[in-house]
Amino acid sequence: MLCGRTNVNKFLIEEQRRNPALIGDLSMLISDIVRSCKAIAQGVSRGSLAGVLGDEGQVNVQGEVQKKLDVLANQAFLHHCEWGGHLAAMASEEMADIYPIPTEHPRGRYLLVFDPLDGSSNIDVNLSVGSIFSVLRCPERADDRPPSSADFLQPGSRQVAAGYALYGPSTMLVLTVGNGVFGFTLNREIGEFLLTHPNLRISPETREFAINASNERFWEPPVKRYVSECLAGRTGIRGQDFNMRWVASMVAEVHRILMRGGVFLYPRDSKDPAKPGRLRLMYEANPMAMIVDQAGGLASTGDAHILDVQPTSLHQRIPVILGSRHEVERLERYHREHANGEDQPFRSPLFSTRTLFRDD
Repeated sequence: MLCGRTNVNKFLIEEQRRNPALIGDLSMLISDIVRSCKAIAQGVSRGSLAGVLGDEGQVNVQGEVQKKLDVLANQAFLHHCEWGGHLAAMASEEMADIYPIPTEHPRGRYLLVFDPLDGSSNIDVNLSVGSIFSVLRCPERADDRPPSSADFLQPGSRQVAAGYALYGPSTMLVLTVGNGVFGFTLNREIGEFLLTHPNLRISPETREFAINASNERFWEPPVKRYVSECLAGRTGIRGQDFNMRWVASMVAEVHRILMRGGVFLYPRDSKDPAKPGRLRLMYEANPMAMIVDQAGGLASTGDAHILDVQPTSLHQRIPVILGSRHEVERLERYHREHANGEDQPFRSPLFSTRTLFRDD
């Protein structure tokens, strides 16, 4: 394949020839998803000119205020993906329950789960946002009953495909069908996503991490320990300086990791005891974990690999730590040592009390 000259459809056809396990209409389903992302990219790029900025005035199932583009992006996925005959049902961050394919359309063999617009708090300040999607096989039934939410509750290891679109200075689609990770850039002149980043790999080593430091007081000790060591730099036990980043868009954070390595943390904390994590397992953590895993990285809750987690509900939340393998493995070790009482006491430098007097 010639980099920059292969579009998504050609890429998928070639992937299916190499892997007969991929059901024949997968490429057509991905084409429908691609059309959704193109429509969303157009809306994002027009911004205020199209009157799509600001709040919609409603609250979604997550208890979050919906942006106008949240609603439009969700409608784009439904509109472009419901009629092709490839799906049995869809589920989204913006919908409380699943969306069965209407009876006037043929029902297919796949399930689609998506976050139509990740990082939507960035929309009004013109920063990068994205869409995340995951494709699962619909369990076979002896009868003709429509799928239920229980059919979606499959561990991430059973995903057929996963990807995201990044709406930034250029619009990119990053995709895996279980045989590596590939990046496509939208050529607006011809309206096609062309292969520009074949076989993306995440460096196992990094000196960069991303976390929302304002939540430091709520973090668990293993995360405090890790961040403290990174901030100590070359004078600390890590012996090297680290950079800290935070964009507040998972798509942007993961894309940076794919491009140059790093680790992203949205860990479990005590800010809201009712929520064991911030990010949703089915349509945020699982697809990103598959991408990171296929690129040679690692995705973990701190205690378990994300792709092994058995979902219990459609909108389940979990802690997420992903990126460069060696750093994620270190964080997993810190969690084990804390659970076993083996970690040493430390003091976080983030918000230490400063004084003119020294303790002797």
